[in-house]
Amino acid sequence: QVQLVESGGGSAQAGGSLKLSCAASGDTPTYCGMGWYRQSPGKGRELVSSISNAGTTTYADSAKGRFTISRDTRKRTLYLQMNSLKTDDTGVYYCATTGFYCPYKIWGQGTQVTVSS
Repeated sequence: QVQLVESGGGSAQAGGSLKLSCAASGDTPTYCGMGWYRQSPGKGRELVSSISNAGTTTYADSAKGRFTISRDTRKRTLYLQMNSLKTDDTGVYYCATTGFYCPYKIWGQGTQVTVSS
């Protein structure tokens, strides 16, 4: 089965930037898009951003205007550029397959992002 490995997390000051990467070990299932999820302390896991096979992107309201999702299909890598970071962005970020027609969910192991004021 395909494995997803996130990287790029770390610590940043509020207002700073981080870029997350998610490398897939192989081709993800047909009809699957990809997404970034965040689990913040004391909260459930929420979808921050997604990109479909067709390249259609979505963003949570909290991410709009600050985060940009992209992918390099040749490298099988998903990215999340995070700018103007806020302390509320703190959490573990996971990449995963997404989409209504995606046959099954694959999760990465997560990468920690900590934003301090």
